[in-house]
Amino acid sequence: MHPTIICATPENARDIAVMTGELLHEIMERINVKAFRFHQDETETRAAELLSRGVYYVFLAKDPATGEAIGFISLYESYALYAEGAYGTIPELYVRPPYRSMGVGVALLKRAKDFAASRGWKRLEVTTPPLPEFDRTLNFYERHTFEISGGRKLKSDIDLS
Repeated sequence: MHPTIICATPENARDIAVMTGELLHEIMERINVKAFRFHQDETETRAAELLSRGVYYVFLAKDPATGEAIGFISLYESYALYAEGAYGTIPELYVRPPYRSMGVGVALLKRAKDFAASRGWKRLEVTTPPLPEFDRTLNFYERHTFEISGGRKLKSDIDLS
């Protein structure tokens, strides 16, 4: 399949939010841990706001026959001395199950790499969901020039109250 890849705008926030929910629920179901708080309306609002501010970039894959959103990849600019300045981080890459292994993820990743090059980023970084449940995801990235560069991703929630 050759999906149509578009640069998302705030008007695409609903599709992005719906697929983000699908992604997060798939991860939580497979690892049997409620690792994320997901609220559809809040995520949609947040996606629209981040896209409109130009700090969050999303490429949306659409089925060329139906126009249905079938996947997306998101990126943001990060900075680190070890990365020689600015680089890109991929926080989400999702392809709906019926469209997996059809080249949609590869097309999204290629578009993200082209975008990274246009921004002058020397690297892209991504964290996979937990292993071994997502070994297939790790293998996908490794087949497409990513290599393991560190340990595990950790987080610390900040209490804003």
